[in-house]
Amino acid sequence: MTEIKNLEQELGRFRARLWAAVGFVLFCFSLLIARLVVLQVARHDELSTQAENNRIAVVPIVPNRGLIVDRNGVVLANNYSAYTLEITPSKVEDVEATIEALSKIVEVAPRDRRRFKRLREESKSFESIPIRTRLTDTEVARFTAQRFRFPGVDIQARLFRHYPYGELASHVLGYIGRINQREKEAIEEWPDEDQANYRGTDYIGKLGIEQYYERELHGLTGVEEVETSAGGRAVRRLRSKPPTPGNTLTLSLDIKLQDLIEKLFGSRRGALVAIDPRNGEVLAFVSKPTFDPNLFVDGIDSDSWRDLNESPDKPLLNRALRGTYPPGSTYKPFMALAALSTGKRHPSTIIMDNGVFMFGGHRFRSPENERGGAMDMRRAIVESSNVYFYSLANELGVDTIHDQMEPLGFGRLTGIDLKGEVTGILPSTEWKRKAYRRPEQRRWYAGETISLGIGQGYNSFTMVQMASALATLVSDGQRFQPRIVRGIEDVVTRHRVDISGHPMPPVPIKPEHAAFIRSAMSAVAQEGTSSRVFLGAPYQSGGKTGTAQSVTLKQNEKYKAANIDEYRRDHSLYEAFAPSDAPRVALTLIVENAGFGAAAAAPIARRVLDYLLAGVYPSEEDIEAVRQGKAGAPIGTPRKASEVPLPHGLDAFGGDVPLPGAASAPSAPAAASAPASLPKPASAP
Repeated sequence: MTEIKNLEQELGRFRARLWAAVGFVLFCFSLLIARLVVLQVARHDELSTQAENNRIAVVPIVPNRGLIVDRNGVVLANNYSAYTLEITPSKVEDVEATIEALSKIVEVAPRDRRRFKRLREESKSFESIPIRTRLTDTEVARFTAQRFRFPGVDIQARLFRHYPYGELASHVLGYIGRINQREKEAIEEWPDEDQANYRGTDYIGKLGIEQYYERELHGLTGVEEVETSAGGRAVRRLRSKPPTPGNTLTLSLDIKLQDLIEKLFGSRRGALVAIDPRNGEVLAFVSKPTFDPNLFVDGIDSDSWRDLNESPDKPLLNRALRGTYPPGSTYKPFMALAALSTGKRHPSTIIMDNGVFMFGGHRFRSPENERGGAMDMRRAIVESSNVYFYSLANELGVDTIHDQMEPLGFGRLTGIDLKGEVTGILPSTEWKRKAYRRPEQRRWYAGETISLGIGQGYNSFTMVQMASALATLVSDGQRFQPRIVRGIEDVVTRHRVDISGHPMPPVPIKPEHAAFIRSAMSAVAQEGTSSRVFLGAPYQSGGKTGTAQSVTLKQNEKYKAANIDEYRRDHSLYEAFAPSDAPRVALTLIVENAGFGAAAAAPIARRVLDYLLAGVYPSEEDIEAVRQGKAGAPIGTPRKASEVPLPHGLDAFGGDVPLPGAASAPSAPAAASAPASLPKPASAP
């Protein structure tokens, strides 16, 4: 039987389906229109900004680091721009294979590989790490032609620091190095404005002036807006705010004098600090041996680091700032001042020196060449009588000695503009209680006081402290904070700020006491232990020799340098000021393990004073005699210091540094930018 369809019913169903489909389509279109309204109207400004940001990259422009120049304008630290080949490990599948492939295009030395490995360990995977620095134009062209093969590898234009005189004054200048993780965490604690100023900065001051004056040298970071392609490549520059170069620092040092002193030390270890007592300017600051700060600029390789770090001569130790030594007999003038200030002794008081001071059954001896006899204070200083000062220390006591020496700066920081200074040790009963744990060690024994009088025992000071104390003494108690930087100049406005010469609260020294000590020290250079060295000097100076034990001898043991390992021999010290009537220089120096102060240290002091006060530069013959420890008064034909050329310097690419007229004030460095041939400017890591 055939089923008859109800056409009306079927037609109604069709219409219902049709309207449902139309409604669904209209609903979908309504959703699209609503979304379009949201995107084009409600969120137009927000999305427009995002789109613009995707098209425009904001790139920081690292400023030129400020120059460092000596007091005569000789440039000691400058900058140069160079290409670097850099790898971003997070964008590279196989770093080692990539390096191997790169080495077939540009030279990658073993030193470069070792440096890259060390920097990679210290950096995050998304940070760009240099595998080669200072690429030539040819190497840049070769890599650019094959860049498509190396995702995650790029060429950048970077600024590098350069120290034209290499090892000369390296402990003063310090160096810059790549910012490590600890320093990044410290920067994150800075105010937002300071953090923003270090965007794009990969290097920071690590030691010396570079570290202490980091904010002055860094400059202000600029900003550049660059239009980029979909692949992130720079297409064109839209807007830029140029960076402001760092300030120029003028040091109080004379690099020619610094070079002379380092030559006089030769291969010997030691330190020298010379201060102008009238204003606190540091005229010379030497620590030997030195190191080449250029090794650290783009990352020192492991072999060079091991050589420096494991050397028994410790070239990385800033001996002038962090080396602590017993002052030996250079302490005696300060002991005499303490006696006068406390009234414990009159200058005319006589002490019989028979070569031995007995205390508690212990024999405190004098050198075999000491003459002895009846000693008043002046003769005790001139002839360096140990017995006189043994007995004086016993009379004063350790705490009185401490209280008299501390205001002069012994045992505390001088505040010099270098980080890392140490306090040394100015002993007292309280110091010993804090320094030791066992009860029997924490107690101060009277016999320990005796050797303090001749600068031995627990006494341990830096050359900066001793030079500062001497400067205070010879200026009747007027104190200045030692300063190496004498001026800061804004390279844009040329405005200069002088930062040395600020007096500190004076030490209450009676002028007649200071005058007596100066007179006795002047006699040391005229008729005492350093008279042979200062024979014929065109000025009158004061000084004091010192010989300090580096190890303790047994009571009946005799000191014979030839039978003792070099590193255990006595230190040679000398302190000096000149001219005697109106001092302009106060200096202290040590030559480690070199013996008698008049033999090794005093000859160096004489040549320094000759240079500063008489404008005289020693002959080559004389320099060699001083280096060998065989000099007294100068020999040979001296030269005018003004006619001696500057030390030989090299630029970053091995060329000679031009001689003055190049000693004139440096011009403001130009802002660094990426060369036009590069596909994009260097960006922040």
